[in-house]
Amino acid sequence: MKKITPPTAPQHPIAINQCGYQRTDSYAWLKDEHWQDVLHNPKVLKKEIEAYLIEENTYTSEYLKETESLQKKLYSEMKQRIVSKDTSPKLEDGAWIYFSRFEENNEYKTYYRKSSDSLQEELLLDPNLNAKQFSYYKVGYIEHSPNHQFLAYAEDIQGSEIWNVQIKNLQTNQYLSHTIEQCTGDFTFSGCNQFVFWIYRDDHGRPTKIFRRDLASGNDTLIYTEKDPGFFLSIQRSLSNQWIFISAKDHDTSEVWLIPAHQATHSPICVMPRQQGIQYELNDWHGQFIIKTNIDQADNFKLMRMPIPSVTQLDTFHLNSTHWQTWVDHDPECYLMDMIAYQDYFVRLERYQVNTRIVITDQNNSETTLTGDEEAYTLSLDPILNHQTPWLRYSYQSPTTPRQWYRYHMATGEKEILKTQEIPSGHCPDDYKTKRLWAKATDGELVPITLTYHKNTALDGSASVLLYGYGSYGYAIDPVFSITALNYLNNGWIYAVAHIRGGSEKGWDWFLQGRKFLKINSFTDFISCAEHLIQQNYTKAGQIVADGRSAGGMLMGYIANERPDLFAGIIAVVPFVDVLNTMSDVSLPLTPPEWPEWGNPITDKKAYEYIASYSPYDNIKKQPYPAILAIGGLTDPRVTYWEPAKWIAKLRQYNTSNNPLLLKINMDTGHGGASGRYDSLKEAAFIQAFALSIVKSN
Repeated sequence: MKKITPPTAPQHPIAINQCGYQRTDSYAWLKDEHWQDVLHNPKVLKKEIEAYLIEENTYTSEYLKETESLQKKLYSEMKQRIVSKDTSPKLEDGAWIYFSRFEENNEYKTYYRKSSDSLQEELLLDPNLNAKQFSYYKVGYIEHSPNHQFLAYAEDIQGSEIWNVQIKNLQTNQYLSHTIEQCTGDFTFSGCNQFVFWIYRDDHGRPTKIFRRDLASGNDTLIYTEKDPGFFLSIQRSLSNQWIFISAKDHDTSEVWLIPAHQATHSPICVMPRQQGIQYELNDWHGQFIIKTNIDQADNFKLMRMPIPSVTQLDTFHLNSTHWQTWVDHDPECYLMDMIAYQDYFVRLERYQVNTRIVITDQNNSETTLTGDEEAYTLSLDPILNHQTPWLRYSYQSPTTPRQWYRYHMATGEKEILKTQEIPSGHCPDDYKTKRLWAKATDGELVPITLTYHKNTALDGSASVLLYGYGSYGYAIDPVFSITALNYLNNGWIYAVAHIRGGSEKGWDWFLQGRKFLKINSFTDFISCAEHLIQQNYTKAGQIVADGRSAGGMLMGYIANERPDLFAGIIAVVPFVDVLNTMSDVSLPLTPPEWPEWGNPITDKKAYEYIASYSPYDNIKKQPYPAILAIGGLTDPRVTYWEPAKWIAKLRQYNTSNNPLLLKINMDTGHGGASGRYDSLKEAAFIQAFALSIVKSN
């Protein structure tokens, strides 16, 4: 690599006194005090901050300039693996069939429908046309009204997750003049087709109110206000089209409110008032509410049920748990993830030992279970629009098997493949191998690792490893097929996923063992996985590149501080590394909602001490660090741009090695990075080129 001088961030130390402790932050100036305005308009960023970020981007670009040909090669290989013109499996809804398609060379999918008795396609929405007006553009949730007259979709034009909802009259092909602005992007139509329910996003980026919009007049009526800044809101219409469900929840507790979908002006009715630590959600099936809940210490969740009252009884009927009856018992070995209520069948998705399975229950309580036959695989439920169909829609994939879309007749057991993910450049699953390993953690727990490699890769310790980890919020990293991971495999690397605590790969208790005052388990589990791969002679210390995104970036920051000797490089995308400062800043969108996950260091001294013990930014020390690539987004409301910027600046201050510490801030994207399918591949190629070149240079 060419020798060039990295930027040096000015130091402006400030003292922070908190919970009886004092700490110093020399790079706090990188946070623009008007950051909320920056989310709306990136051009208002302070000039001195903008100049510094551009200097960092220039340095990173110059440092990796020698990899540009490699980046182009990696990008080309990935691009050749995706179909230029690709149509989704079609979804039937009454007399209409809905589907989407990537047209030739387009970045974004286009949405269509057609009558079930016609071949004529009707264009509903082409985001590619809208995207030409903006440097960033993304369509989020999209939904049509039950009578198929209206189409609504959420759009984000800056990556800041400040959504607008556009509503189109499909009969006139005209947009309604009243756009829904300043919202979370979560909405649903009423069953009577006259209203849209939507969620307001306040200046702190939090969902605080739910409105009912009259489609005819454009007038809004406030129907719900959330007073707790730590609670998220969501809203959806049941698949039966009978109910509107309002959900308010944090990471521990939930509360559901009901509105009859065909009596949209009815006031919301609370099912059961929130109780600390109790989570529940509802579905309706055969005259009963089916409740997924963790009540009575059901950590992995169970299903309960109760009769559905008539609309006239709603205001007086007791909906709370005293009337719930257990239907599917809690299983400490199996995590109940999701559920879909068809007209005649109830389907649930479960996780057992990392892999997923689907259980179908008929009206006689007879069950059928669908599983896979590979060592590591993922079964997932696909969305449906018509609950009356007897056909279950689901997908199957594994790290070696491209995604396959199926429909399964729940009465006869007939199975039909709807589509197989096509790899135009060619792909033979037998050329690759997947294994499930188990690493022993520091406390004796067995941590799953999903390992994938080319069949010709020597398993003698000479291979390089990309080790991915996350381990937060109960989010599991499923063993899926990845066209980007193939770049590593085809270069002789092993691609490994460490299913560490903090995720839910071994059930909800796996999550509970890696959060708050047990968070350290997530970090030490990852280190144990790296050591296990070395001990089992898959690789050597110094030949592993670690990769973590968002909360997984916290993991990357910890291992950089505590075990830099294990890694040749570390990739941290939108990394949550300034944990103590962020969890002490109540103005940030996610701070109050995240206190159940990490603790509140403002009022709780124990939480302060624990977070301070691992917060990556606060534990940087004078030592040799491995090569690090940190990527952020200027309009990211979740992990703000200054976290990776401050982290890299401080790392350079303490680093005693000659390894590069690189920062790239995308000046026109947010948390998810590039939104287009080709642009996202370019970003993946950039990251892969860093990893491949770092190991090669070592």
